[in-house]
Formats: sequence, structure tokens, C-alpha cells
Amino acid sequence: MTVDPRGSALAAFAALLADPTRAAFCCALLDGRAWTAGELARSAGVAPSTASEHLSRLITGGLLAEARQGRHRYVRLASTAVATVIEDLAVFAQATAEAPVSTGAAAAPTADAPAGDAPAPAVRSAPRNLGEATRQSAEARARTCYDHLAGRLGVTLADALLDHGLVTDHAGLAVTERGHHWLAAQAIELPPHAGRPGGRPVVRSCLDWTERRSHLGGALGAALCRTALDRAWVERIGTGRALKVTPDGCRALRELLGVEVS
Repeated sequence: MTVDPRGSALAAFAALLADPTRAAFCCALLDGRAWTAGELARSAGVAPSTASEHLSRLITGGLLAEARQGRHRYVRLASTAVATVIEDLAVFAQATAEAPVSTGAAAAPTADAPAGDAPAPAVRSAPRNLGEATRQSAEARARTCYDHLAGRLGVTLADALLDHGLVTDHAGLAVTERGHHWLAAQAIELPPHAGRPGGRPVVRSCLDWTERRSHLGGALGAALCRTALDRAWVERIGTGRALKVTPDGCRALRELLGVEVS
């Protein structure tokens, strides 16, 4: 009997994320930035020596890339493809954990289920302290999801782009001709390889874990996030993923897309 080698490869990949510490590292790195081994160790509550062992496995397995600067070792997710997989798995895992238990065979998920059709959210556990409550509230308003915008801000922008006909979902998500003209007018550039074989999708739907609706990822989502940061429409809050829309950002989004954000 011939064994499909994809099964072994899938098992090896799953094993990399099967450890809670390694999974926590990958989720932390969804903020799109490079972290030191020490920072990741503190975020996961493990010893530096333990973190080093886990990071070596993730690097060897191709999920993380590292760079050294002086005595510091920085790591980040190896690619946007890896970030997409981590995002999708995290959302799926959360939805599965929150789904009501059913003994009926009809409750099993099917391949035909529409993307983003997640179960209704369960009641989230209360924050343990004021700092955690503040962080959760800020991330729900606006945050990065690897290299694109998420939270209420991300979902609001996705709605505005669709409402203005800059993006269409009639036959799958796509940037319209009007959308390409709008991007050019705002000097927002998409990478030339986007949408080509082996390249990043021009735009993709990404289920938002706080809003339970979709925001936009892909090359378009990354370009909008990069523009918002470069033009100081949003700014980071502390060292996490949370963002704050600046007064200039409120004005720009209102003028360009008719979006009111607070």
C-alpha cells in the first residue's frame, strides 16, 4: 500500500502547533512585528531556555524566520502564507471550541459551509484585571491582524469599500476597476505579483474573532494597513496589537470613505 506523503507532512506541521507554548508564540507574532526570544518567553509565561527550544523547532519547521542583531535574536512569522494559516486555524479552533455539543451527525461541519459562517459566540471569560479589560476593549475597537486592520475598524472599512463599489463580492472578493482607480488616486500601491500564481491574493476575507464578521486581508488589506500607519491615521497602543485612530485618521476616513470612527 502506498502512503500519501502529504499525510506525514500534515502531521509534522500539526505537531508544531500542538504545543500550547508554540501556539501562543505564533498567535503573538500575528501582530506582524519581530519579537525577541525573551519577549515571547514573558508573553507565554515560560523560562527563556524553554522558549529557545520551542523557537528552534518552529524555525526548523519553517513557521518562523529569525534574524540576529547583536546579542538579540529576533523572530517573526516566516511569510504571509504562514500568517494566513495561523489566522484561519485560530478562528476555526475558537469556533469549534465554542460550538454547542451535538450528538446528531447533521451537526458535523461540511466542506460546503460558507466561509465566515462561525457559530454564535459564547460568553467570553471576564478579564482578570483592569489592564486586561482595557487591552481587550482597545483590540476590539481596532487592531492589527498580522499586516491588516481588524476589529470594528477593519470590519467598518470592509463594509465601506463594498458599499462604495471599490471591492465586490459578486463572484468572490475582488477589487473593481473603480477600486483600482481609487487606490491610484490615493497613492496606495498593491504589489505587482499580487493575484498571480504563487503570489499573495489581491484581497481575501478574514473572519474577525471579536466582530464575528469579515474584515479584508490579502495584498489590499496589507496596503491599507501600511498606509494607515505610514500616514498616521492610526497609531499603536503600547507594544500589543491594539491601534487608536488619530484625529487625522478620523478626518481622512470620513472624507475618503464616509466612515465615522471614534
